[in-house]
Amino acid sequence: MNKDISTPVKRADVSEKLMGTACYIGDMELEDMLYAKTLRSSEPRARLVSITYPEMPSGYFVVDKRDVPGKNIIKMILEDQPFFAEDVVNYIGEPIALIVGKDKAVLRELIAKTSIEYERLKPVFSIEEGLEADTPIYGECNYFAEYRLKKGNLKEARSRAKYICEETYETGYQEQFYLEPQGVIAEYKDGKAVIYGSIQCPYYVKNAVIECLGFAPEMVRIVQATTGGAFGGKEDYPSLLAGQAACAAIKANKPVCLLLERNEDIEVTTKRHPSRIKLKSYIDENYKLTGMEADIVLDAGAYAGLSGVVLQRAMFAAAGVYNIENLKVKGKAIATNKAVSGAFRGFGSPQAFFAIEMHMEHAAKTLGIDPLAFKLRNILKQGDKSTTGGIFREKILLSEMVDRVIQMSGYEEKKKLKNANEYKRRGIGLSMFFHGCGFTGNGERDHIKGRARLVKNEEDHIEILIANVEMGQGAQTTMRKIAAAALDIELNKVFFQNPDTDRVPDSGPTVASRTTVIVGKLVYDAAMELKTKWETGKRQEAEVQYQYPEGYQWDNDSFEGDAYTCYSWGVNAVEVEVDPITLESEIKGVWAVYDIGKSIDDRLVRGQIDGGIVQGLGYAGMEVMENRQGRFIQRSSTDYIIPTAKDIPMIQSELMCEPYSDGPFGAKGLGELTFVGSPIAYALAMEDALEMRINNIPVRPEFLMEVADDDKRN
Repeated sequence: MNKDISTPVKRADVSEKLMGTACYIGDMELEDMLYAKTLRSSEPRARLVSITYPEMPSGYFVVDKRDVPGKNIIKMILEDQPFFAEDVVNYIGEPIALIVGKDKAVLRELIAKTSIEYERLKPVFSIEEGLEADTPIYGECNYFAEYRLKKGNLKEARSRAKYICEETYETGYQEQFYLEPQGVIAEYKDGKAVIYGSIQCPYYVKNAVIECLGFAPEMVRIVQATTGGAFGGKEDYPSLLAGQAACAAIKANKPVCLLLERNEDIEVTTKRHPSRIKLKSYIDENYKLTGMEADIVLDAGAYAGLSGVVLQRAMFAAAGVYNIENLKVKGKAIATNKAVSGAFRGFGSPQAFFAIEMHMEHAAKTLGIDPLAFKLRNILKQGDKSTTGGIFREKILLSEMVDRVIQMSGYEEKKKLKNANEYKRRGIGLSMFFHGCGFTGNGERDHIKGRARLVKNEEDHIEILIANVEMGQGAQTTMRKIAAAALDIELNKVFFQNPDTDRVPDSGPTVASRTTVIVGKLVYDAAMELKTKWETGKRQEAEVQYQYPEGYQWDNDSFEGDAYTCYSWGVNAVEVEVDPITLESEIKGVWAVYDIGKSIDDRLVRGQIDGGIVQGLGYAGMEVMENRQGRFIQRSSTDYIIPTAKDIPMIQSELMCEPYSDGPFGAKGLGELTFVGSPIAYALAMEDALEMRINNIPVRPEFLMEVADDDKRN
């Protein structure tokens, strides 16, 4: 493979998906397979007094906490969430039991006829209630995680400040809405549990099932089925389903399929964390941002899940792309009686970047200066220190990227002419952002320790053996291209199948924008090792393990040092047209420039850019999910609205390249970065059009009318 690696090639998975031959969990039928449906709590917080089941027909049975042979607790960061409810339920939809049998319609009837007696307990439904809870859901203080970090001397920054700006920002829920709902199939043969799943992280699921069943590691096998989208939603939740289905398969001694229905999936699975972020900035007479205090609170839901690491990433992004030498950041992940919040593209950084970018805009307006000029005066440069005191070693291209987006979008001209039409109001907004690639802090070095293996057969064909999954983002294609280019062989001689934990080493999960930059580098290194000992016509292997790059430091106790070893960067502009009466908006255009290092495939990159931008625009203005008394109001595909083809605006995007020396061919992370900027740029464009301050997303007409009424009263 001697052409430029960025040159697009045919996707490895395109044919089977276009032809409809791809085999998803819903397509799989194992011999004598049974189905399972979940009996769920109808109360947000209550003790389980009694459960009365109807008479079970022959071949139908219940699976609950009594059928868990190992620990009835999901192995995650904090082990607090049961596979099946014990004595208390903590959210509407919490699994209490499975009913298993041959006919799904009969299963639904049996669940409908089951009666549960509850003793209601006082619930917690909001961040505010969670902070003040007199009967905590978790621990003594009702939060799953609390962190603090500081940099510099904030006291000195306060004393030198001429201006102080303080505001609070809020973001809401967002549903991943992957094309394929969550699902697994479990079977039990010869003392071994095998789970097929629509999953992102095979080894996360394996470790959770090992704990659930109490089995030796070699007696649990996880096979990734073709996965129809994930966006973080299939990072931790499949561990719950896999443990439940495995218990059912052992009890039945038959394969069991546990596949959620779409509306059930929306109502009970993990969502993006709602947030409340308070920022207080200190600015000197030269309009230099010298200090900032940030208070970040996330609504974690009923169990900890991944909230601790989501909170960390939000905190590490608190200063945005700005060089703030004196910082104090604190954060909490609060327990509430709602469905568990979890991973979603960006993993805490979209919430933080929304807050800091809006704050910079509002601070500049308060000071009576141009917001973009104020931002550019304070942006990071090579050699500056991050929120945690790590050094930005690579060249930062933000100024050049801003210049290019301004040119592409006609930003300056549109700012001058925004309301030339009295019947429609126009506005344009511009955002700047980054995304740290890979796990935060010591995650890659001390916890994941990823490995990759390449195997060459006698025909000199190469198989890539890693645990990372194709879930629509193009991993099967990019990994094959990296190996082929490193080995200088034809692409059709390299193969990458869905991972099977009996065959592949643990290269870590498919999350955190790490697949290309971390695992791709492992594949590259294994290829280079194989290349040095290549013997034609002979079976050979090469396996490598992640090595933390030299020169980087991290203290996980104090959150000091290099939170990430590399960063990707982005600048977005969004233009909107708003009806001043109805306050409905139409997006007229999006312009974007990204630095992701070397592109591994330009077409795949373009797909990620377009998809991330549109998903971000949905988060900013369309995807409304409200929770009242512990129950989601929008809990179906009819009620929860996401962008469709008709909502997709004209998108112009370009790349600038500052290669990362430890990435394969200079590549950095991509997938999450593309989401972060468009919600901010949209909110800023709406603000520009309507000349009002926006502190919350999603931005919707009802909210804008409230803001307008408040402005009139003030």
